[in-house]
Amino acid sequence: MGGPSDPPEGTPEGAPGGGEDAYRSVVFDESFVRAARLQEYSARERITDHTPAVRRSPPRRLPGLSRQALVLVLLIAVAFGTAVYMGVRHPYRAPAGERPAEPLRMTVVPLAPRGEVPGTADVERLYANSPAARFRTGAQGVPLPASRSTEHFSADQVVTALLTAKDYLVRSALDPGVLTGGETRPVRVLLDSGQLDQFDRSLERPAADGRHASTGWLVRFDPARVELADDGVRVRGTMQAEETDPATLEVTTDHTFAYALRPAGAGRDDPASLFTVRRELRFRFDRDDLRLHRAELVVADVRAGPLSCAQDTAGRLRPLLAGQTARESGPAGTDPYATGSPPALCGSLATGAQPSL
Repeated sequence: MGGPSDPPEGTPEGAPGGGEDAYRSVVFDESFVRAARLQEYSARERITDHTPAVRRSPPRRLPGLSRQALVLVLLIAVAFGTAVYMGVRHPYRAPAGERPAEPLRMTVVPLAPRGEVPGTADVERLYANSPAARFRTGAQGVPLPASRSTEHFSADQVVTALLTAKDYLVRSALDPGVLTGGETRPVRVLLDSGQLDQFDRSLERPAADGRHASTGWLVRFDPARVELADDGVRVRGTMQAEETDPATLEVTTDHTFAYALRPAGAGRDDPASLFTVRRELRFRFDRDDLRLHRAELVVADVRAGPLSCAQDTAGRLRPLLAGQTARESGPAGTDPYATGSPPALCGSLATGAQPSL
């Protein structure tokens, strides 16, 4: 019979002590036991067929930033890089065909009368007996022409260019605040930003250099000498628009303005005289100008009279009024040896351009 420690059926075959001798070489030290991960499964997990025998423990979190923080940092870096890229090469940059604003080229020619300037206290009679008899009053004298689309600009864009040019004409030659009040902002806000420095320089330091005469930008009288006898300025002229390249529209205007003027501080019974200004302007528009309702004025040819050729017309116009005559002296001298200075110009005002009173 077996001993007290043997199983009833006896000791298993093999070496003394049975199968236990096969595991005597395996030693479970203390470090192995402490490192073992124990996990107890629920009853539902134990009876489920598809439950893996060993569940993987969740990965240990690395010290430092969490996954959400890393994603946030990555997104910020991508957004910053995109902003820098868009700032350097953004999709709204002007096409290569769109040129920057160029300086305005201007010519202001005074027209001297051959005799005494006619005048009358009856302003309506003054107009009725002049070539301006059939001119319209104010902005009505600047109608828009029929327009249509071009190859690269829609009909709406062409109309926008014409409307902007009309606004410029009205503000720069019909607004009483601009004519005698010294206001300039109504005109300035319609100009391309690239021309604002030239415009400001022309008003602050006017010069007869073909670039910086304020009278090339707008009609401006000397309020110390004259005032409007009638705010209803008479106007007649033409406008036309054409596409000069795929990125540019040009509007050309040619208008004659007739002003009834009196000496500053005079009463309504004092005689008024007629002063005429012919303005030929050329405007240029790119797509930014059309969107922002602004214009680039590139050429201005102005002829005005009656004026004295000896008067400086760069800063303000100083018309000859009723009963006055032009001085015998001609325009300021022109030095042919001086480079970069335009010649002094002056014309003679035709007798038929004056009212026949």
